[in-house]
Amino acid sequence: MFRVFIGILVAAIFVFTRSGVSPAQTNESENSSSQSIFGDGKTRLIIRVDDIGFTHAANLAMKKLAEEGCVTAASVMVTTPWLDEAVELLKQHPEISVGVHTCLNCEWMPYRWGPVSPVTEVPTLVDEWGKFFGSRQQLRDNNPNVDEVEKEIRAQVDLALKKGLKISYMDHHMSAAVDTPAMRERFEKVAREYGLAISRWFGEKEGPAIYSVEPDKKADFLLAEIEKLESGNLYLMVGHPGMNTPELAVLKDIHPWAPQNMSEHREAETNALCDPRFKELLAKKGIELVGYDIIKEKYLDRMARPAE
Repeated sequence: MFRVFIGILVAAIFVFTRSGVSPAQTNESENSSSQSIFGDGKTRLIIRVDDIGFTHAANLAMKKLAEEGCVTAASVMVTTPWLDEAVELLKQHPEISVGVHTCLNCEWMPYRWGPVSPVTEVPTLVDEWGKFFGSRQQLRDNNPNVDEVEKEIRAQVDLALKKGLKISYMDHHMSAAVDTPAMRERFEKVAREYGLAISRWFGEKEGPAIYSVEPDKKADFLLAEIEKLESGNLYLMVGHPGMNTPELAVLKDIHPWAPQNMSEHREAETNALCDPRFKELLAKKGIELVGYDIIKEKYLDRMARPAE
């Protein structure tokens, strides 16, 4: 009986160790699940927009959001040719918290990009042309070296800082940078060394997701979902803004589940976040918009990997 008890205890310790969360952290998370890290009973919403710097069309959408819409966090790709335009735009809007949208894949055709690091230093992360693989599965099939993964993640953060961006947080494009437990550990290591928050690591509850909603229904769907938000929580909404330009319309996502009329979807997301009714509803419900800058400043010690 004693051996059985020891076996169960060891197994439990192994599970907590592998997840990166201690028993104390798990209990704390369970006990505070009904209250955000702010602890004051207010309802807050992070509006994070991804893929900034992806294309000129994405940057145009970011400009529109910054001037007319609602956005509190901008996740920037530093691996693309449109980075400098994105940097200059975001420097004009310091009220928006900025994150590094770490990228280890490129799902678009015929537009391809590769690593910030020299390809000779990260050979397991690239194809024969020195570009990122299209999907997580293709990257996984190439057996990426975790040292190279860390090198590239670090290089992307360094480039963002060298460009003069004030970085508050990190996240990951299509989860490619955290595809395996070993890769996730390296991702976490870089974030901690740079003192950066990790999006979704602060008990954020999932906010409205309008990516797959038909373009003409996105705005109304967003309003209906905002009505459902419960008081006292910290929510995260992730958007993918763009403008329906020829530059964006010509691109095709290699994933079969992705929207085929992607540029129409992204412009509709932009318009939904700029809809005056959206701002009015947020004010009516008393929902406070926040970014990751305040979370990094005040609550970085509360950062913990969410349960798998």
